[in-house]
Amino acid sequence: MTTQISQWLQAQNLEQYADGFNENEITLEDLPDLTDADLKELGVAAMGHRKAILRAAAAASAAPSATAAPATPAVASEPSPPSAPAAPSAPASQTGSAERRQLTVMFADLVGSTELAGRLDPEDTREAITSYQNAVSSEVVRFEGHVAKYMGDGVLCYFGWPQAHEDDAERAARAGLHIIEALEKATAPNGEKLEARIGIATGLVVVGDLVGEGAAQEEAVIGETPNLAARMQGVANPGQIVVSDSTRRLLSNALDVEHIGQQDLKGISGPVDAYAILGEHEASVVAEARHSAASS
Repeated sequence: MTTQISQWLQAQNLEQYADGFNENEITLEDLPDLTDADLKELGVAAMGHRKAILRAAAAASAAPSATAAPATPAVASEPSPPSAPAAPSAPASQTGSAERRQLTVMFADLVGSTELAGRLDPEDTREAITSYQNAVSSEVVRFEGHVAKYMGDGVLCYFGWPQAHEDDAERAARAGLHIIEALEKATAPNGEKLEARIGIATGLVVVGDLVGEGAAQEEAVIGETPNLAARMQGVANPGQIVVSDSTRRLLSNALDVEHIGQQDLKGISGPVDAYAILGEHEASVVAEARHSAASS
């Protein structure tokens, strides 16, 4: 049975430690209290993995809630982007009833966060992560996606729930391109460039069941799609967006896409075709600019 702590570890690409956490009944609420010695006892032998878990737990606990947008403004002279709305509880008509629907899932991860944290003090590390989270949430909201959860240096987003559009896959891909572009202007407090890897996948899921309690409560998404999006992110290079074939088939010709081969992905049956989003056609960019100008 997949637990919340298992899902959290999976998002950090450290799911191999899930059994130890579950056997010792570690919950999401326990994460901020864990020490390096505790993690050793839980079976996390690698020092780098322990540091990654401690850093992600500290970043998550620094936010008001798991689904609230970070409050710290973006670094440098960039204006603070609009905060993503807090993840709503399921509407009254959906409360307690899950639904089956097609969902496009985006998983964005900050590149080199472990190494960056080793070069910065905790306050500067938090500022860098918040700047990155703000850049992601601003573009996701702009394309009417939903920021589902902040997980340390990772951001989980949905396109197609709770609000659905016919072009949700394309909205996710375009949001990813704008995130990469926005991060080109963002830096950590020490001047280092911030970059992201982004993975996107589309598929049928069951969404809407409430799991957890209190501040840790969230709408669960059940299905292979979130895992596939996380694996696509793992394939991406810094500053790159990689999408599954299911997403690629839903994109219009306005986006340039390149096949980067079949990938053997952990937890996914059989080789999977992966595609890199190279950019938008110039005509599409001009049309979008005209649409934005007409709407303003």
